[in-house]
Amino acid sequence: MEITLKPLAHDELAEFWQLAFSNPKAEWAQWNGPYFHDQMPTRREFLTRVGVDEFQDNPNRQVIWADDRMVGMVSAYFDDGALLRWLDVGITIYDENYWGQGIGTAALKLWITHLFNHINLPHIGLTTWSGNERMMRLADHLGLKLEARVRQVRYWQGQYWDSIKYGILRDEWFNQE
Repeated sequence: MEITLKPLAHDELAEFWQLAFSNPKAEWAQWNGPYFHDQMPTRREFLTRVGVDEFQDNPNRQVIWADDRMVGMVSAYFDDGALLRWLDVGITIYDENYWGQGIGTAALKLWITHLFNHINLPHIGLTTWSGNERMMRLADHLGLKLEARVRQVRYWQGQYWDSIKYGILRDEWFNQE
């Protein structure tokens, strides 16, 4: 299976909304920071505002394609706002039928390499929570180091979970075997 990353084009907005946001009870939403209780945009909101303003042609968001099928998205965001020195990445495979096939591993590897090649920073991070064991395994598998565990700060489904922070330095990334 060929995995590629591409910016979201205007003519793909409706297809992306259908994949990512059409089901308000989508399984992926139970794992992607569910404690934030983010609301999914309606189709109209996405096609007229959210998708155009935040997703379309955004260099910090790339659609994950498995062969010729749109399956997810990688993202990058600065934890320090306008200082632009502390970059974290994210990944979501929206269609759970594609989970466990190595797509996330391949996509995140491509994304981190792309970011290190285009942004002059020594470190890239990834933040998740202790309930998302798949994301923690993915970070470990790619060689990211566990850098912090902030205990019991994420509240979800009646219990507290840890915030888990991973990271990797540029030289570590490019010198992995």
